[in-house]
This record gives sequence, C-alpha cells and structure tokens, in this order.
Amino acid sequence: MNDSGLTDQIGDDHGEGVEPGLDAVAALDDDMVEEADPAENDSCRGQTEVEIRDDAAERFSQLQRDLTIERDKHLRLVAEFDNFRKRMMKQASEAESRGQADLVKAILDPLDDIARFAHVDPAVTDSTTLVEGVDMVEKKITKALRAAGLEFVNPVGEKFDPSLHEAVATEVTQDPEEDGTVARVYQAGHTFKGQLLRPARVVVRQHHDAR
Repeated sequence: MNDSGLTDQIGDDHGEGVEPGLDAVAALDDDMVEEADPAENDSCRGQTEVEIRDDAAERFSQLQRDLTIERDKHLRLVAEFDNFRKRMMKQASEAESRGQADLVKAILDPLDDIARFAHVDPAVTDSTTLVEGVDMVEKKITKALRAAGLEFVNPVGEKFDPSLHEAVATEVTQDPEEDGTVARVYQAGHTFKGQLLRPARVVVRQHHDAR
C-alpha cells in the first residue's frame, strides 16, 4: 500500500469517527432546549402574574381601608364643627338675652317713678314738684343707660364731624377760628359701645369776612 492509499484510508477512518460524535452533541443540545424552554418559561411567567395580581389586590384593599378611615374622620370633624357652631349660637343668644334683661332691670326703678308721677293728683301737686320728679327720673335712666354702654354726643363748640354729626343749618361767624365748629345742638346724638346709634343734629358755623 502506497502513501496515498494510506492517507485516504486514515481520512476515511477519521471521517467515520468524527461526524457521528458532532451530530450526537447537536442533537442533545436541541433536545435540552426543547425540553427546558416552553413549559418552564410558562411556569415562571404564570407565577409572576399571580404575584402581581395578589400584590395589586392587597394594595387596593389597603387603599379602601385608608379611604374609609379618612372618610370617618371627616364626618366626625363635620359633626363636631356643627355642634360647636350650634353651641356658639346658643351662647351668643343667651348672652344677648342676659344683656337685655340686665338693661331692663336697670330701668325698672325709673319706670316705677314715672308711673307714680303719672298718677299724681294735679290739684294737690304743684308744677315745681313735677319738674323735680321728672328731672330725678331722667337722671336715673341716664345713669342706667350709661352703665350699659350708652354715650351722649353733644358737641357744642367742637369741630364738625360728619361721622357723628348731622348739619341741619349753618350760621355766619366773623371769627375764622370758629369756622366749621358746632354752634348749637338741636338734638343730642348717641353711641352705644362705640357704635353710632343716632348722629347729633347741629348748627355749624361758617366764617364770613364782612369787610
């Protein structure tokens, strides 16, 4: 056998030994891929979706519980505020009633005096006694009203103030320093605890140079 024949024989022997081994490895790899891929991947994917659904359901339930708690808190606050508002209105009404009752109580004595003077016999009572009696009643009533917060606005000689005074007439003055001052008061005004009840009706001086 020559070298060429020997080489061909060795090549044939090696070819017959190598090709079956490679084919077997390739076939084994394909079998492993086919066995591991579909079922295992579906199992993992299915398990992840279940966990996601369970987690979302738990979070939704927690949000519902939180919402219920906050809603209950809101309803309690609304009820408490409504009760507080009603208590304040009741207390304010009671305070106003007490204030009015105190004022009425303070003028009961002057009213009794007025009733007594209204029933005197004019045949046996002189005018001086009546005048003194009325003056006494006026002082009692004024004292009671001042104690309750009433103030009289009687601005003779003061600067005219449109927020407190009502000008019903004017009179001329030769003195420039008297310009805009109150000359006379037709009717006194009144304030109650700083609130104007009635402006004073006054005559206001206006300067006029006669030269």
